Amino acid sequence: MNINKIKNELIKQKQSKFKGNIYHYSQVNFAYNSNKIEGSRLTSEQTEAIFDTSSFLPKSDDLIQVDDLTESKNHFKLFDYMLEHIDECLTKDMIIEMNKILKRNTSDEENPRYNVGGFKVVPNMIGVINVINTTAPKDVEKEIEKLLKEYNSKSSTTLEDIVDFHFRFEKIHPFGDGNGRVGRIIMFKECLKNNIMPFIVLDTDKPYYMRGLKEYENDKMFLIDTIKHEQDLYEKTCEELLNFEIEEKH
Repeated sequence: MNINKIKNELIKQKQSKFKGNIYHYSQVNFAYNSNKIEGSRLTSEQTEAIFDTSSFLPKSDDLIQVDDLTESKNHFKLFDYMLEHIDECLTKDMIIEMNKILKRNTSDEENPRYNVGGFKVVPNMIGVINVINTTAPKDVEKEIEKLLKEYNSKSSTTLEDIVDFHFRFEKIHPFGDGNGRVGRIIMFKECLKNNIMPFIVLDTDKPYYMRGLKEYENDKMFLIDTIKHEQDLYEKTCEELLNFEIEEKH
């Protein structure tokens, strides 16, 4: 599959607000799955309704959290921000802005412990059982700058480089919340930037994804194989939706 075609269609369909194709599919499925992995209670149907109409009709017994709604809308904006900066090098300011977009107008924004708009000020960890320890708040900025310098110095970037960046980013866990979602949007961006098939980590594959992160230092292939599976699924959708040619009008 031509990666340039995927990138160009995502950008064009974003600009034209074209519905029912790869941009629409990616927005809804990325927001639903990435938020669901982090505990959102919204369904895929509700997420699509929010994207299409900024509203949905809940079942009478549904408990809807305001932050779930807000973060769903924010993820749509995050995806657009990613497309707008698709070919730019990753920077510390870009990553902070991604987190700020995701957490804007949430309850976390009002809580100084989350320090939305900056790096974490309170220690955190990944998981409760088989815990992954993360970087101390005082060392986050130094570690992020080191990671970005090493990553951006590469003359060419492979899928393995992007997955390795993701693991190291998650191990730093630089923000009070939203690390996974920012990390996954970065992987999508960097794949498109480097002519690599992008992907969406599905909530149904969360156990494999989390195992991959936890086992990464012992065996990188758990995470890499999970990512390659997600690539295959996204490529199949792209082949179905982008099987057309349009002669541009001049």
